[in-house]
Amino acid sequence: MSRVRRPKITLRAAELDDAAAVAALYVDPGVFGSVLQLPYPRESYWRERLDSRDPDNLNLLALIGDQIVGHGHLGRPQPHARRRHVGAIGIAVGPAHQRRGIGDALMTALIERAERWMQMTRLELEVYVDNAAAIALYRKHGFVEEGRMRAYAFRDGQHVDALGMARVRQ
Repeated sequence: MSRVRRPKITLRAAELDDAAAVAALYVDPGVFGSVLQLPYPRESYWRERLDSRDPDNLNLLALIGDQIVGHGHLGRPQPHARRRHVGAIGIAVGPAHQRRGIGDALMTALIERAERWMQMTRLELEVYVDNAAAIALYRKHGFVEEGRMRAYAFRDGQHVDALGMARVRQ
């Protein structure tokens, strides 16, 4: 039985100078088609997102060598006092690098930061119902389906459903 060699993955927080490389990650239809991003992302859009001064926001990059192959985000979905315990997570991995441990590494790091350092006991995310690999990854990390959101987003000419998933640490 042959084993797939896992690449050495480095994780680090994104800097403003990473905006062009992050935008390049989201150019691939295999990436923007799986998340709520539009085709042809602008570098200026990503520069603005990466420039968040909010200490609760983390844009985490996964690199193989010097190449950005994945991006994860952790933030608070609402500034409401009663939801300070809630975090929102999103990740994207370039298609050529999927199923190689990159999504797993991003999820592990984001969950650790949320639960061990930010007092987040509930983590939420949305995922398209046809993204079986992502759903399996999220389940592996303790996320459970909380509901199906019908016609949640418009993708490739049609409305598609998504699952709301959450992980609750007791």
